[in-house]
Amino acid sequence: MGPALEQILRRRGVTQVFLAGISTSSGVEATARNAYDHGYNVVPVVDAMTDRDADAHRYSVEKVFPRIGETATTDQVLQLLKQPS
Repeated sequence: MGPALEQILRRRGVTQVFLAGISTSSGVEATARNAYDHGYNVVPVVDAMTDRDADAHRYSVEKVFPRIGETATTDQVLQLLKQPS
């Protein structure tokens, strides 16, 4: 998460980020760690990411992400978004 994005998110009062992507073990994991380090609630959407290395993907999803955030599936996120606030 770069300084410009950090500034935009803070100005808008964002406290939680949902992550998806095409490189689970590098790009998504790095973003998740950075967001966590900056105090955001991190939600890796585990069925909305992939990696060329299936073992690396599985390790990130099963071992890394549960330690830094609350994992969810796309269906779970969509159900939460449908609930009235």
